[in-house]
Amino acid sequence: MSNRSILGLVSLAVVVFLLTQTFYSVDPTTQVLVRQFGALVGQPKTEPGLYAKIPLIQDIVRIDRRLMAYEAEEFEIIAGDQKRLVVDAYAMYRINDARLFAERVPAGETALRGLLDSLINSEIRGVLSSVPLHAVLTQQRAVLMDDITRRVNAKTKDLGVQVVDVRIKRADLPQANSQSVYSRMKTDREREAGQLRAEGDEENQRIRATADREVTVIKADAGLQAQITMGEGDAEATRIYAEAFDRDKDFYAFWRRMEAYRQAFASGGTMVLRPENSFFRYFNEPPAGAVTTKK
Repeated sequence: MSNRSILGLVSLAVVVFLLTQTFYSVDPTTQVLVRQFGALVGQPKTEPGLYAKIPLIQDIVRIDRRLMAYEAEEFEIIAGDQKRLVVDAYAMYRINDARLFAERVPAGETALRGLLDSLINSEIRGVLSSVPLHAVLTQQRAVLMDDITRRVNAKTKDLGVQVVDVRIKRADLPQANSQSVYSRMKTDREREAGQLRAEGDEENQRIRATADREVTVIKADAGLQAQITMGEGDAEATRIYAEAFDRDKDFYAFWRRMEAYRQAFASGGTMVLRPENSFFRYFNEPPAGAVTTKK
C-alpha cells in the first residue's frame, strides 16, 4: 500500500472522528447539556433534532426527561397513637430543569435517588407521626400522601426535580406485633359473637314466652266459649225434652225405656232379672193407647 493511500485512510478516519465529535442528536425522551472544560454552556437542548458542538473541547450530558419511578426502602415508623407500622413507599418524579439539576446534583441520578430516599423517609415520618394508625389505613391516607408530596416537592424544586406523587404501597404491622393484634381482634370478635348470641337467646325466650301466653289465653277463651256453648246446648236440649215430656208423658216414658233396652241389649251380654221387674214393664203391659193385635 502506497503512502498516499495510507494518508488518505488516516485523513478519512480523522474526518469521521471529527464528525462524530461535532454532531449529536436529541430524541424526545432526553434533554442534552453541553459542557466546555467541565462548565455548562448555554441552555439544555430539548427539541428533537441534530445539533453541533466544538469537537474535543465540548462534550454532552444526556438527562432523561421522562416521568420516572423510585421505590424507597421499607422502614418502620411510630404513628401518633404510638402504634408501630412498617411502610413501603414509592415516588414519581421528573427532571424539569436539566441545567439546575446538573449544577446541584453533579453525581447524577444515583445521588438523586439517595436524596429522594432520605426526603421521603423524613417527610413520611414527620406527617404520619402526628396522626393515629387508623388514619393511615383509611381514606384519610390520600390527604396525608398529598401533604407529603407537597413537602418533598418543595425541597426538590431547588434541585431542578419535580416530585409528582408520593404514595405508600404497603403499610403493615411489624411481625412481632401482628400475632398480638390478631389475638386481640379474635377476642373482640368472640366477645361480640357471644353478646349477639346472648341477645338472640333473650329475644328467643321473650318471643316464646309471649307465644305461650297468647296460646294459653286463646285456649282459655276457647274453653270458656266451649263451656258456654255446651251449656246453652244442654239447656236447649233440656227445654226440648221438657216440652216433649209435657206433650205426652206416656210416650216419653216409653221412648226412654226403649232407649234403655237398646243400650242394655246392644253389647250382647246376659242379664238375669225377675220377670216382674219394672225393667220389663213394656214386655208384659203395653203402654196406654198402644194398638194390640188379636190372635
